[in-house]
Amino acid sequence: MHRLKAITALGGTEPRVDQHGPITLSEKSGFALASVAARVGGTKATTMAIKRLTGAPVPGPGQTNGTKITAFWTGPDQWMLEAPYNSHEKLFEQATAEVKGKASVTEQSDGWCRFDLQGEGLSAVMERLCAINMHNFEAGHATRTSIEHLGCFVICRTKTHISILGPRSSAGSLHHGLLIAIRSAY
Repeated sequence: MHRLKAITALGGTEPRVDQHGPITLSEKSGFALASVAARVGGTKATTMAIKRLTGAPVPGPGQTNGTKITAFWTGPDQWMLEAPYNSHEKLFEQATAEVKGKASVTEQSDGWCRFDLQGEGLSAVMERLCAINMHNFEAGHATRTSIEHLGCFVICRTKTHISILGPRSSAGSLHHGLLIAIRSAY
């Protein structure tokens, strides 16, 4: 019999947490992700489905919205859904049922890793990583950018809390780049 053990994107049994200066860098492994792309003629039905899932208006370009399940805009008629894994393990199935064939839904949970940066002075770190204007980047904003030559999503939870989603296959490289930027800033 196999005795499989879940590991985080960085290969640990517990998510890694690093502290340097005023910034805490935390690996977050407990989130389910699903992408939703409206099919031709299905935009209205898809946006209504996302609104029902998130309990909030559908986010537009550069935005994120929602309560337990959040959505952020990834492109025209496309969104990523995010929710705690322990309460939404079946997020993909839930979204698929809700869109009723009007959108394509893809399971994304194992394709992405998430790192959260928390603390005062995140601008000093982020300006070393990517071209986001942190002075205008506020809670509810989300964007796609390149960090360490990787396509990443950056979500502003609050002025002192940012989430970065990057390819799971490059989690080690992304984590290293984030640590270097934090140490460079502080």
